[in-house]
Amino acid sequence: MVVAFIILAKSADWLVEAAIELAQRIHVPPMLIGIVLVSLGTTAPELAVSVNAALSGQAAMALGNAVGSVIYDDGIALPLAALFAPAVILIDRTVLRSAAIFLIAIDIVAYILCLDGILGRWEGSILVLGFIIYLFYSYWEQKRDRKDGRASVAAVEEGEKRRSWVGVALLFCAGLAGVLISSEWIVVAAPIIAEAFGVPSVIVALTVVALGTSIPEIATCIIAARKGQGGLAAGNILGADILNICWIAGASAMVNPLDVGIKVINFMFPSMLVIVFAMLGLMRAGYRLEKWKGGVLLVLCLVYLVVLYTYF
Repeated sequence: MVVAFIILAKSADWLVEAAIELAQRIHVPPMLIGIVLVSLGTTAPELAVSVNAALSGQAAMALGNAVGSVIYDDGIALPLAALFAPAVILIDRTVLRSAAIFLIAIDIVAYILCLDGILGRWEGSILVLGFIIYLFYSYWEQKRDRKDGRASVAAVEEGEKRRSWVGVALLFCAGLAGVLISSEWIVVAAPIIAEAFGVPSVIVALTVVALGTSIPEIATCIIAARKGQGGLAAGNILGADILNICWIAGASAMVNPLDVGIKVINFMFPSMLVIVFAMLGLMRAGYRLEKWKGGVLLVLCLVYLVVLYTYF
C-alpha cells in the first residue's frame, strides 16, 4: 500500500505536468488549465482506484473513495494551500459562482440517486453527462477571456524550458501507466488491511484510500500556493470536487452498479455536503481565503474523522 501511494503520487505528478504543457502548447486559457485539466490529472488516481474497485466488486471502496476524496480536498488540500500561501488567496467571483452552483447541484443529485443504497449504471451515466456538460461550460466560460488567457500562457512558456512533443507524450504515458498499476495494488491491499485491523472496508475506503488518492491534489495545492498561485490551487479543488462525483463515481457505477447500503450513503453524503457548503461559504465571504478559514476547514475534517470511527 505504501509503495503504491508513492508511485501513485509521482505518476500523477507526471500526468499533471504533461497535461499542463499540452494545454500551454495549444493555447488553452490558464484558468481552464487549473479548473479542468489539472483537476483531470490530479483526480486520475481516484478514477483508476474507484473503477478498479468497482470491477472487483468492492462497491464501498469505489464510492467511498470518490466521496472521501471530496472531503479531503476541501478539508486538507485547500486549507494547507491557505496556510502555505505567502499572501491571502483571492477568489475569482465569476469562477466561484458558476463552479459553486454546479458543485452543489451535482452533489445533491448524486445523493438523491443513491438514497436507495445503489448507484446503478443509468444513474452513473447521468453523473457522467453532468461531467461532460461541465467541460463544455468551462470551455465556453473561459473562451470569453481567450485573449487574456493566451497572453498569460505565452508568458509562462517564455519562462520555462519546453519538451518536445514526443517528450510530452512519453511523460503522459508514463504517468498514466504508473497511476493504473499503483491503483491496482491499492485495491488489492485495502481489504487485507481492513481484515487485519478488524474494521469495515468502508472505513479504509473513506480514510486510507481516499486520503492516499488525494495526495496529488494536496501536493499540487501546496506547491501552487507556495509559488503564489493560490487561485490555481482553489480552481483545482473546485474542479476536483466536481470530477470526483460526476466522473469518478459516475464512471465506476457505469462499469459495475455500486451497491453500498443506505447506512453508508446516509453518512458519507451528508458529511460531504457539510464540508462542501462550509468551504464554499468561507470562499464566498469577502472572496478571500485567509489562514484562519483554512484552520476552520481542518477542524471540520478532524471532526468528520472522529464521527466516522464512532458511527461505524
